Amino acid sequence: MKIISALDAAKLIKDGDSVFIGGFLGCGTAHKTIEQLVKLGTKNLTQISNDTAMADYSYGKLIANKQISKLMATHIGTNKETGRQMSAGELDVTLIPQGTLAERIRASRSGLGGVLVSTGIGTLVAEGKEVINVDGKDYLLEKPLHANVALIYATYADKYGNLSYDGTTRNFNTLMAMAADLVIVEVEEVLDKALNPNSVVVPGVAVDYVVDSRKEQ
Repeated sequence: MKIISALDAAKLIKDGDSVFIGGFLGCGTAHKTIEQLVKLGTKNLTQISNDTAMADYSYGKLIANKQISKLMATHIGTNKETGRQMSAGELDVTLIPQGTLAERIRASRSGLGGVLVSTGIGTLVAEGKEVINVDGKDYLLEKPLHANVALIYATYADKYGNLSYDGTTRNFNTLMAMAADLVIVEVEEVLDKALNPNSVVVPGVAVDYVVDSRKEQ
């Protein structure tokens, strides 16, 4: 685990990368690193996130700045620019049921070949997907979701890179932490001691870089 600036973290994300972005409408999100990513203008990104926040807030700015060419998300209604770009054919959007999104990320981090879900059977969600019958019931085979980079948040990181969370900020962050080639975590506080093992949510072995948000202007 190495502590770096938000700018240096943003520079690790390259044009064309697929990026997990943790958060729920901007709650539990790497805000300062995202701001640097917006300033850099890194483009043609595939964003995989629960939502797209708002057009003028958090990772919603990436959409508004047209840095995202493909989006995989659960809902987009809070960001009017996402809907506008999708309707205009400027943004490739794949809507994924929230539970399915979580399970596809979990499948990747767990080394599974996919998960079977009943959600989406008989709808547009099922188009082009394999249907598997188990004991007389049909399921969709949903394949794992992996990304080049996971840009996530944690409340605390200790000196070993172990992560801990307060409140609802865990959301998708903990799933994404072990489903990407490179993991960048922006934290509220870096501790100079080890976390209590009972408080560790994500082990440091899964973390590549930490951004200390207290030191960012």
